This record gives sequence, C-alpha cells and structure tokens, in this order.
Amino acid sequence: MTNVQTLLKEHRTFPPVPAETLGFAKWHVGSLEEYKKLHARSIQNPEAFWAEEAQKLAWFQHWDHVLSWDAPDAKWFVNGKLNACYNCVDRHVQSGHGDSCALVWEGEPMAPRTSHPTAASKYASEPEIKRVTYRELQEQTSRVANALKHLGVKKGDVVTIYMPMVPELVIAILACARIGAAHSVIFGGFAPHAISERAMDAHSRVIITADGGYRRGEVVPLQKNVEEAVNQLANHGHIINHVLVLKRTGHEPPSTRFASGTTPANVKATSIHPPTKFHWWHDLVARVSDACPCEVMDSEDMLFLLYTSGSTGKPKGIQHTTGGYLTFVNTTARLTFNLVPDTSQMFWCSADIGWITGHSYVLYGLLMNRVPTLLFEGAPNFPDNGRFWDIIARHKVTQFYTAPTAIRTFMKWGTEWPEKYDLSSLRVLGTVGEPINPEAWIWYHENIGRKRCPIVDTYWQTETGGHVVTPLPGATPTKPGSCTLPMLGIDAAIVNEQGEELGANQGGLFCIRKPWPGMLRGVYGNRERFISNYWGRLKDPKTGTPFYFSADGARRDEDGYFWVQGRVDDVIKVSGHLLGTMEVESALVSHPAVAEAAVVGVPHEIKGSGIVAFVTLKGSWATKNPGRQPDDALRAELTSHVAKEVGALAKPDQIRFAEGLPKTRSGKIMRRLLRDVAAGVEKITQDTTTLEDFSVVAKLRADEE
Repeated sequence: MTNVQTLLKEHRTFPPVPAETLGFAKWHVGSLEEYKKLHARSIQNPEAFWAEEAQKLAWFQHWDHVLSWDAPDAKWFVNGKLNACYNCVDRHVQSGHGDSCALVWEGEPMAPRTSHPTAASKYASEPEIKRVTYRELQEQTSRVANALKHLGVKKGDVVTIYMPMVPELVIAILACARIGAAHSVIFGGFAPHAISERAMDAHSRVIITADGGYRRGEVVPLQKNVEEAVNQLANHGHIINHVLVLKRTGHEPPSTRFASGTTPANVKATSIHPPTKFHWWHDLVARVSDACPCEVMDSEDMLFLLYTSGSTGKPKGIQHTTGGYLTFVNTTARLTFNLVPDTSQMFWCSADIGWITGHSYVLYGLLMNRVPTLLFEGAPNFPDNGRFWDIIARHKVTQFYTAPTAIRTFMKWGTEWPEKYDLSSLRVLGTVGEPINPEAWIWYHENIGRKRCPIVDTYWQTETGGHVVTPLPGATPTKPGSCTLPMLGIDAAIVNEQGEELGANQGGLFCIRKPWPGMLRGVYGNRERFISNYWGRLKDPKTGTPFYFSADGARRDEDGYFWVQGRVDDVIKVSGHLLGTMEVESALVSHPAVAEAAVVGVPHEIKGSGIVAFVTLKGSWATKNPGRQPDDALRAELTSHVAKEVGALAKPDQIRFAEGLPKTRSGKIMRRLLRDVAAGVEKITQDTTTLEDFSVVAKLRADEE
C-alpha cells in the first residue's frame, strides 16, 4: 500500500500544558527537546535504555544480558527472575505501603441489594463501592492462589478467566501470576462458543467465572454460559476439570444452585472422564491459607494469553511473557500518563480487563506504578447518560482513558451531560482503540478537558503490549487526529512493500524495525501464523531482517507525526488511487450533523472500487430532538463536504444513514461486516463472536431490502 491519498486538511496544533498549570510538580518528560534526546538514545543504545527501565522493577535474580534477538524471536532480560504479582502487590507491602489504596471499584448503580429482587424498592439507589489496599490484595491473591493449587493448577498451566468487572477479577489474574500459571481472560460479553474455542486452544482445565454480572440493570448469565461451554468442550473431547464460581448476583433461586464441589444439573456427565466439578469461590477460598509465596518466574515465562480476532480464521492466542511485558508497560504507563505515587492521583481507564487495554492500563501498569486504579461495572448510559462524568466527579479522577467510539457517542448525547458535573480534577485525557477523528478530539478537549488538559492519543495493539506511538503530555505538541511521535525505544517507520522508508506525507505501511520488550512472543500453538501475520511481509531491504508489520496503513507528516489511516484492508483503491478510510470518516464526522461514520469499499465497474459511507446523525429522527433529517439534501451536503475536506476523489458513491453501527464489545467498528452489507452479501459467514449487537447488522440489511 503506497501513495495513499492523504489530503485531509488538519492544521490545528496544541502546545504542551505547563505542569504547574495542572498541579503537577513536573512532567516526567518536560519538553520536546528532552523527548528527542531520550528517543535518539533509546534507539541508538536500546539495551542500555531498557536495562535502566527494567531496574525499576523488583527482580529475584538479575539478567545475564538484556536482549537476545534472532529475528523474529526476541528474549529480553535473559535468565532474569521475577514475579508479576510480587511487582504489583508484595513489594509495595514490604516497602511500607500496604495500607495505600491499590484499586477502587464501583458496581453498577441500581444493582439488587437482595438475592431475589421482586420489586423496584429492592434496588439500591447508590452504586456499591469498594476500596482495596495492597495488603488486602496480598492476602486475597494468596488465598485464591492456594485455592487454585488445591484444584491442581501448576506453574505453566493456563487458567481461563471469564468474569465481570469486579475486584475479584483482578485478584484472580494476580493469583494466577502469583503461582506461575498463565491467565487467559475472556471478555464477559462473549458467548459460550467463544469461551469453548479459546479454552480448548489454550488447553485450559480450570475456568474462573461468576454466577452473573450486571449491565444496564440486567444480569449477564456468566455461569450458564460457562456450563454450555463446558458441554461443548466435552463434546469435542476436552474436559474442564474444575470451575471456580464467584457469587456476584445470586440471581438463581436456591433450588437450582449447585453444591460446592459437585456438577450442576445442566452440565452433561461423561462416561469416559470424571464430570466437571463446580466450586463456590466463597466456600473454597475461605478454607485455604492466606500465605502463598510468589513463584520465581523466568523473564521469558509466559505471563498471559490474550485472544484477538482476525477477519478470517479462529482467534489468535497472543503470548506475552513476564519480564519484557512488565518493563514495557511500567514505562509506558508512567510516561504517557505522568503517573506519580503519593500525589492523590486516581487513574481511570474505562476499558474492560478482558482486552489488552485493561490488562496493561487498568491492571499491571497502574499497580506497578503504585497509583490507584478505578474499575467500574456496567455501561456509560446506565442509569443515565451522565454515568462517566458522575464517576469522575465523585472519585476525583485525574487521568481518564477511553475510546474514540465512546467520545463520538458522548457527542451524540450532547454537552448538557458533562456540563452537569465538576470535572476539574482531570489532568490528562487519553484515547485508545482506533484513530480519533479531529472533531471528536476537539469536542473531548473542549467539553471534558475544559481546554486545559493534554490529550494523549495512543496507538498500539494487543500484539505490542503497550503504547508504541503516543504524545507525552509535557513534551509533545498535539495535532487532533494524530498519535504524534514514537514511544521511547520504538523504532517506528512508514515503508513501502520493499521495506524502504517513505518521505513526508506519503502513505504506506506502519512497521516497527527493532525489537521492544513488550512485543508478542508468538501465537499460541501456531508458529506459522505468528510468522505470516506479523513478520512475513516486510523486511529491511539491506539486511533482509524482518520488520514487525502492524497491518495498518499510515503516513508521517513533515513534523514526523504519525497519522494512522486504518487497517490495510480498510484502504480503498479508487480509480487507481488508494484512499485511507479514516480520512473520509474524519471528514464526515467534522460535519455538524454527523455523530459517527464508517466507510468501506465496494466493487465498481468503472473505478475499481466505490466508496460507501454509513452515517449516524446527532440526535435521533425518532425523538423530539431529531437533529438533521436523513434525506437526500443532507446526502448531497455531506458528499460536497467530503470533496471539500479531502478531495473530489474521496466523494462517497453512496451514503447510508443508520441509527447504529456494528461494533465489537471493545467499541471498534466492524467494517468488514459493513463491507458485506454494502456488497449485498446474503449470508454473513465471518467470525462475529466479538460483535456486541447483531441486531444492528440485521437492521442495516433490512433497511436495504
């Protein structure tokens, strides 16, 4: 993908905010000049740079050498020994911070107070809130770790975790790390097939779950999903030995509950293997000791598997190891968000822990840096559209990290919601998940940051472990829509198919040319997929060394800033010219009537590919505050607007108005499904396990019939 058209006009630049203006003593990186010197050093002598960063962790045994690199295989901090749970919990207790707050959890408001609510009067008017110290985390992770040992879990095993966003999810993850078992967390919105598919691929024999979780006032039946997944696995000859169940909702009447250590009636018995035993968390954990030493782990021992879906094929189990991942996440969390312990900071990343963002910047990055991390259960629009701003105001959140799709939704709801709340505690805002449209960036800056908070637009992937391109809030002038400059230690470039670096404003392929500590170490059980997906396409034209390819198209402007244009398969070739869908989408969203847009290509007999835009409008034409009407006049206006902002080449052939767009449960628009809808495909055959609401696709298809 070369010579992508990059004509979107965006010239606004925002300088870094002085630290004292926001109440910081200083920024970790205080100027662009300081950043440039640090970055140059980190690229010229990466082993020295990363050795200094690794020293910020607690090691049981020092490494022999920093890096062993036999492309595409890296080993970081070779023969170093450490433990992830120790670095997140025990060392803080031992250094005298045991009574400091480690995490704050807020349950969904209106959660039932009783096990069997029968009337509205039995619902709580306030959310349930828990604060957990490092000492409490140490005790509880030790108990759960001992419970897992009781169930036969050993160092090197993979434990599947399928839980709601509750403190016990963090405890379960850290308990696995404590005893050297890799965790494989599955987002609690997934269906039984997704659970069974991932558990089988990971060779898991133990699953940790809950009876249910709350979302928008309804119970998500997690245990029932696990029971069905266990049955599916048994049908394929894979037996889950034990399931540990947290009693969260208590929504099942006593007559249908299992007795701890038995098999529920819904789980099929097998004549070949012993049946799966289910255990109540509160029964098993209460019976074991609260003392459990942290297992000594090699730096390259697997810390976790995290499954990520592709457009084709089964989900990929991305492997991350202990020493490199922890070092990279510790560094990126500290620098990107200016984390400083003992300064009344309260960090909130709204992502679910079931995604890499939750792993890195809800859990590990925050606990290692000893800054309280906030978890929430539920949705941003329950009990009303002010939920997020209410949380920020009450908990005095200082750093807030969320997705562009959420911001565009907030825009659609209107400024009256954030205006109701005191957001003055905020110091740094962040975005994650996909490129942010410039107009959404400006809305976030003006209405949430109140024109005073820097925005860190972070670019990274499950596979990178942490941020690879991002502003540093005290150093980087920001441009709306650009993720700006590479993280320290990241040698990022825009290249052509031959691996040659391209000049300013030439669209190409985003790659990383040198190894970094947080990089994936493989696709679990599939070496060929690891090579072909990430290392098989690009290489150094002089040495033949493979580059890591992100599968994203991007450009770099005259200031060296990166502008990610979306997945390579989201690039459209129109009349011989390649267009990044992100730029067309940004042009559409910059129109005052548009809340969100997704652009896909469809076959065109003259131009090769035509452009189809799916557009949602601010307000709803079904309400008393309808906004603009979805009519032909608005279509013509939007078409002209895109031509003005990007160029005539980018004018959509079709604009389809929609009340919603198909999204993953992490909020990313599933453009591959929209391509099928636009092309009139009769039956969707792609993997839809990550799709949050299939009815959105059905509605789009019905609208065209």
